[in-house]
Amino acid sequence: MNTTNRRKFIATAATVAAGTMVASAMPSIVKPTTMINRYPIVHHALFWLKNPGSKEDRDKLVAGVKSLGKIETVKELHVGIVASTEKRDVVDNSWGVSEVMFFADLAGQAAYQTHPIHQEFIKNHSHLWEKVIVYDAIDA
Repeated sequence: MNTTNRRKFIATAATVAAGTMVASAMPSIVKPTTMINRYPIVHHALFWLKNPGSKEDRDKLVAGVKSLGKIETVKELHVGIVASTEKRDVVDNSWGVSEVMFFADLAGQAAYQTHPIHQEFIKNHSHLWEKVIVYDAIDA
C-alpha cells in the first residue's frame, strides 16, 4: 500500500470509528412502535352544546366533566374542546366538549355509570347540552 492510500485508509477508518462512538453515546430518539395501555377500557363522550356560541356554557360543562375525575374507577381523564386543526372532510368539529376516560376493567366503567358524582353531573349539567354521543372501546 503506498503512502497516499495508507493515509486515506487511516483517515477513513478514524472517521468511521469517531462516528460510531458519537452515535453510541447519543440517546435513542426512536419512539416505540407499540404502546402499553395500563387501562384498556376507553370511554369517549362528545357533547354538543345547546348554545354553541356561549363560552360560559362551554366552560361550565368543562368544569363539570373535570369533576368526574374524582370517581375512583376513572383512572385517567382528558377533557377537551375543539382544536383549530386543518379542515378536512374526515374531521368533525361540530361538537363543543370532549371527555376521554380510561378504566382498568368493564366493572369499573359500569360503576362509573351509576356513581353519585356522575349522576349529580348529569342532573346539574344536562341543560347545557343538546346531544351526547359516546364511544366505548376495549383494547384489541
